[in-house]
Amino acid sequence: MRLSEERAQLEKERARLETKLADTQGEFASTSRRLLGNIDSLNQLLEETAGERDDLETNLFAQQDIIDMMQREVEFALGEVGTLQKLNVTDRELLAKYSRVYFLNENYAPRALAPIPLSFVYDQEKEKRILPEVLPFLQRLLNDAVAQGVDMLVLSGYRSFGEQSMLKSAYTVTYGSKTANKFSADQGYSEHQLGSTVDFTTAKLGAKFATFASTPSYQWLLENAYKYGFILSYPKNNTYYVFEPWHWRFVGNKLALMLHDNSKNFYDIPQREIDIYRVSLFDE
Repeated sequence: MRLSEERAQLEKERARLETKLADTQGEFASTSRRLLGNIDSLNQLLEETAGERDDLETNLFAQQDIIDMMQREVEFALGEVGTLQKLNVTDRELLAKYSRVYFLNENYAPRALAPIPLSFVYDQEKEKRILPEVLPFLQRLLNDAVAQGVDMLVLSGYRSFGEQSMLKSAYTVTYGSKTANKFSADQGYSEHQLGSTVDFTTAKLGAKFATFASTPSYQWLLENAYKYGFILSYPKNNTYYVFEPWHWRFVGNKLALMLHDNSKNFYDIPQREIDIYRVSLFDE
């Protein structure tokens, strides 16, 4: 009797455990289904998020391209404005061809002039002046020449319309008008009135500089003056005046370099080609 009771008790416990197991299995299956559903939802959400991220990146790249393009346009516009400003403040006369081509009237004068240091001047009793923008280039030229043992001094710089008139009159009285016209410009046609031109000499030659072409100083200028923006206005065989080895005009580094590299004379190229260099006239 006792054995059968124990067996019945065991069967009851087994049935209870089987029921609990079945319930647990059901709960596990339900939880698994729910988890799988959540996983599917998460995967779908991740896919959507990845798509949105890709779209966002694409939009960001597109927006960045637009920003970069706008920045380039702004920089270009600012560059154009800067160029126009430089052109507006740069005297157009400074690169015009004068000797019997263009005319400067008696009212023309540079906006400003600066004295050339006396250490660079032959005749120190009268102040020699030049454009302040040109002075640093001239000083570098003279400093470098002296440092290389070259005898180089400035004999003449800026001359006004009136000063050129008196000088031409004096030459005419001394040499006659026909001869004077070969080497001296009439007032209004002289590059010296621009304030960007100088006549060089040496301490030995002084005011008697007719033989300047035979000096090492002239040879040094031929080889180096363009590096400082200066060109020889009237070389040998020019059609304007006699050969003037002492007469050098500032036209800026870029134009001087172009003329030097192409063995061209300033007065032999069209004015429209020269005008291109006006914006860079005082660039280092």
